[in-house]
Amino acid sequence: MSKELKLRKIDESNFIECFNLSLGEGQDRFVSHPIRSLAQAYVYYNQCTPFGIYSNDTIVGYVMVIYDYDEETYNIWHMMIDEKYQGKGYGSIAIKLCIDYIKSKPFGSSNDVILTCNIDNSIAIHIYEKIGFKDTGERDDNELVMKLVV
Repeated sequence: MSKELKLRKIDESNFIECFNLSLGEGQDRFVSHPIRSLAQAYVYYNQCTPFGIYSNDTIVGYVMVIYDYDEETYNIWHMMIDEKYQGKGYGSIAIKLCIDYIKSKPFGSSNDVILTCNIDNSIAIHIYEKIGFKDTGERDDNELVMKLVV
């Protein structure tokens, strides 16, 4: 599969594909499955966009962009790449696509992008740091809070 990825909004035509995504053994402690995330997207429909991450017509992952109106920040939530497609650079590309989407200011005018990452998920931390996210020093339970200004 090529690394030419795109984000597709999750809707009635593709939400079932998200249910079939799977994580590697032990990775469920790092990220919620898209089923839970889509339930949250339903509740927060006026401030978020759930996306399937696609390589050609194959779903390889899931991510949600949400806007926090109280904090006036964008958040990248529940980023996951299916276990079959990990290690191919898709995670980095998908985060960059999310950042491009956020730059279009779909919900608010903030330039701040926040994400959290389990302290033990060294692979994800490395990816986020390479893209430019910085550890804020804040912690949310067992997760680093990381920030990027776009």
